[in-house]
Formats: sequence, C-alpha cells, structure tokens
Amino acid sequence: MKRTKVGMAFGESLYSSAKFKKYKNHFNFDSPAGEFKTRNYLIWTILIIVLLIFGGRLFYLQVIASNYYKTLADQNRTRTEIIHAPRGIILDRNSNPLVYNIPGFREKNGKNLIFLTSSQVTSQLANNKNLEIDSLRFYPFKDTFAHVLGYVGQISPDELKNPEFANFSADSVIGKMGIEQFYDADLRGSDGEKLIEVDATGRYVRTLGQTDPIPGKNIVLTLDKNIQNAAYNAMSGIKKGAVIVSTPTGEILAMVNKPSFDPNLFTLGSTYKIASNAAYSNVSSIINDSNNEPLLNRSISGQYPPGSTFKLVVAATALQDKLIDANYTVQDNGIIKIGDFSFSNWYYSEYGKTEGTVDVVKAIKRSNDIFFYTVGHLLGVDRLSAGAAKFGLGKTLGIDLNGEEKGFLPTSAWKEKTFGQQWYLGDDYHYGIGQGYLLTTPLQVNSWTQAIANGGKLYQPHLLKNQELKILDQNLLTSNNFGLIREGMIEACSPGGVAFPLFNYSVKGEGLRVKIDNKNFYNPPEATEDANLKNEVGVSIACKTGTAEQEAGSANPDAWITLFAPAYNPQIIVTVLVEDSGEGSTVAAPIAKQVLDAYFKK
Repeated sequence: MKRTKVGMAFGESLYSSAKFKKYKNHFNFDSPAGEFKTRNYLIWTILIIVLLIFGGRLFYLQVIASNYYKTLADQNRTRTEIIHAPRGIILDRNSNPLVYNIPGFREKNGKNLIFLTSSQVTSQLANNKNLEIDSLRFYPFKDTFAHVLGYVGQISPDELKNPEFANFSADSVIGKMGIEQFYDADLRGSDGEKLIEVDATGRYVRTLGQTDPIPGKNIVLTLDKNIQNAAYNAMSGIKKGAVIVSTPTGEILAMVNKPSFDPNLFTLGSTYKIASNAAYSNVSSIINDSNNEPLLNRSISGQYPPGSTFKLVVAATALQDKLIDANYTVQDNGIIKIGDFSFSNWYYSEYGKTEGTVDVVKAIKRSNDIFFYTVGHLLGVDRLSAGAAKFGLGKTLGIDLNGEEKGFLPTSAWKEKTFGQQWYLGDDYHYGIGQGYLLTTPLQVNSWTQAIANGGKLYQPHLLKNQELKILDQNLLTSNNFGLIREGMIEACSPGGVAFPLFNYSVKGEGLRVKIDNKNFYNPPEATEDANLKNEVGVSIACKTGTAEQEAGSANPDAWITLFAPAYNPQIIVTVLVEDSGEGSTVAAPIAKQVLDAYFKK
C-alpha cells in the first residue's frame, strides 16, 4: 500500500501551481470542508461581538449609570407621600369661623381628583396608592356665604397656563371663587413630604424621613356672621337679587346674592347630602342653570339701571357745580311734553296728582321726577357723567374679590360713535332719573351712599379686616350740600316720604344700650304710654328708594333701596336690589328693615 507523505500544512510548497491544484480542495470555499471552516470563524465572530455587547452594557450599568439605577432601586423600596397643608381658616370680624377643615382624602382618578370624606373610605380604598390623606373644605353656612367666600377645586388646564401657577401640578387644589380665590396664596400653605419604606407588595414598613407642611394663614374678614344671616333670611323667597351692608369707611359687613348655592357640593364629593330645600342638588345643576346664573355674584358683577337711587348723585353733582342750591325750585305740573313724547312724574302717573313747587330736599323726599328731569338737562350728559365718576361710577372700585364690573357711564361722544345719533333732550331726562344708558352695580350704589353718609369721602370697599383704609376720592360734598341731601333722605323715610315701611322706624329688644340724643336715637311717642315699649328705641334713617324700568319685555321693574343709619352718626349702610319685582318702597324696603333690626338689636 502506497503511503502519501504529508508535508507541513499551508507550507510554501502549497502555493506551487501543481501542488495548488492537488490540494485546492483543502481550502476550497465551495467545497463542504471549506464551508465548515468558514462557519467556525463566523460563530467565533458572533460570540466575540455578543461578549462585547454584554460587557459594554455591564460597564454602562455598573459604572456610567450606576447612580441612576441605584436611585431607581431605592424607589422600588421607598415611596414619597405628599402631606397636604391644611388651608387657613376664614373668620368673621368677631372671630367666628366661616369655613372649617374636616378630615378626608383625595383620590387621583386619571386627570381628575375625587374628594372623599373619612366615612366614604372603605377598607378596599384604604390600600389604594392613589388615595392621599387630605383636609377637606367644609362651609357650615352653605348657601348663605357662597358668593363671598367661594369654594376650592382642582386647578384647570387653563389655570395651569397662568404664570401665577407655573410651579403647580395638575392635581393642585386652589381657590375658585370669592375670598378663597382672591386670597388663595395666603390660605393655601405649603405641602410637606414623607419618605416611607415599603415591602415587595408596596405595603408600608417604616418612615424614613419627613418634611412637615406649613399650614395656610388664617384671615379675618370684615363680614359679620349675624348680619349676613339676617340679610340672607330677609331675601327668603326672592329669586334674583343682592344685599350689601357696609360701614361708612368701606368695610363690607354682609354680601348676599340670590339665587345661591351650597359650595360643599364642590368640595365634599358626590355623596354629600344636600339640604332638602336646597335650590340645587348637584354641581351640574348649578353650572348649567344659564337662566338664573347662580354662580353670578350680582353684588359686584350684576349691572343694572339704578333708577331713582341715582337721584342722589344727580343732586350732589348739581349742588357741587353750583347749578342749583337750597333755593332752586322746579314747578311740578305732573308732566313735561316734548313734541310727541311725554315725561311724567310717578305721582301724576299713578294718582293724577302734582307736587307743586319742589326744591332739592322735597325732590329727594318725594323722588320727584319732574325736578330731576329738569336738573338732568341742566347738567347735561357729559357734566353729569363727570360728576358721577367722582362717586365711583363707570369704573371698578377695587374690592378684594375677582369679577367686579365697572358698569357704564354714557357720554354724548359715545352715543354719536355707537349709534350715529346726537344726544337728545329726552336722553337727559332719562339720565336724570337713573334710566337710559346708565348701568351700575349694587356695590357702586352702596359706595356712593357711603360717600354721602360720611360727608364726601369715597372709600375703597374691602373684605379683609384690619387693612389700611384707602380713599378713592374726597371732598365730594360741602357740609351745606351734604346737609341738604341728608335732610331729603331722612324725610324720604319719614311720614310724607316714599319709603313707608321705614316710617318711624324703631327697634325693640331686651338690654338695648344706646344714648338717647333725640337725633340718632329717640324714645318713640308710644313708649311713655305702653309699658311694653319701654325697651323700644327709635332710630333715624336716611334713605332713597328706586324703581328701575328694565328692557322691553320685562314684566316688572327692579326694586332698589339704599340707606344709612343712624342718620346723623352713620354706622351702617344697606343697599338692596331685587330683580324684576316691583317698586323699591314695596319690595326692597322691607328687606332693608330686617337687616336694620338685626344690626341694632345687637
């Protein structure tokens, strides 16, 4: 058997042409043997690449990203819980709480927050990771303070775009209305945090650290709980209207609006039990009532013709501009005719009677339209609007609530631009009795009454107690002109005037402590004859009623009254508006009387 001598593999002789042909199958890639060797090389190449990838990844995880994954690992065994700061308490001027915080929870449900009281949280919910301990806002007086206090709620997407809320999250809770909104930054406080350790199932093991929350600040308001309650009760049965009670320096003692709503519906969840006699049973019914607009704060946002209450401003402007004085008179013949148009006095329209010679005191006492038609024309629109602006009309007064409207003061140029018409004599007449294009808010009516009550200073109305008083304008009345207007207002509330529910007003109650000076306070004539009246005190009142016609189609006029008392040393200013109701003396005056009763009986 012939043996083949095998030389050194892949030696130089291998490359000789003859031998290459002889041994080419040993490294021919097309042959099965060559394919096997190539596959070995490929496997080793892939293996090396895989090892490099895993090695690189291991290096990245253990060296480059070690801190990140250490933190992530810690987070798997630790959890940060927010400790929600309790909001500050809102108190009235006598330190009575108007808002409480009660124990509860908030649950994150998608993008929305759900507020739950402690009684609503079941054992299943207790382990819910989206459930956070919180203090919920409770409004004990419900509808009574709704518009002035407001309510809180989850921040909206639009609010998050506001630079004021740049650092807020989508589940932040903020004030949405009223005092809760205006003083939200003070009431809110700062949340704390708790770092806790949890086991593999996410259950609490221990607390690792804690940053305590900072509670919100308590704030004291100028409001008087008893006066607010009295004003609200006095509006019982009224569908739409407002009551504002203040001091001569702009402190708001009460602010009531009808219709109202229970703000607890916004803060205590869907299972909150609403009172059986409540006008609205849920949030949707409040928001969707576009006819009655229960969320509208009519006291500051409603704009109305003021009717005859504006005659006080007309008289003040004409007196200050020296167009009239105590001796100026107008003859009331019942009606003024201009071409096809007639302008009558209410006394002539209702009873067919005239007032004869009328001066400014009698004009206020009797709310004489003929006098104020004449004086309105004497002033003219531009001068009257300039005078009215000094008393705070046509602009916001700066009360510490959002949503205040400025009303509207017309001018001749405005009418020309808006309607392409000149200002007519009839426009003067309407303007002189608080009708026509003029619009005011109840707050403005109350504020100009304040300015008259204190002798000529217009203060900025405010709700925060113990703040520095701000005078918006002053020297609005000379002492003589102030005396004339006050005299007319006193007579308006006295027999022979128009505000008959307030004639000979007196207050009765045990332990009344007032100084009888026979000006501000006096003994009623009957007190000396009837022992039951010995605890009764007469109080002098200065008032002005108003009956303002609305737009065509309204069944009834708006009823107004604005007043201050006692007349010679004012302590309280009351303004009442009742929409679509009737005459001021018949509808608004009895409401104001109930407010006066509550104030003076204390």
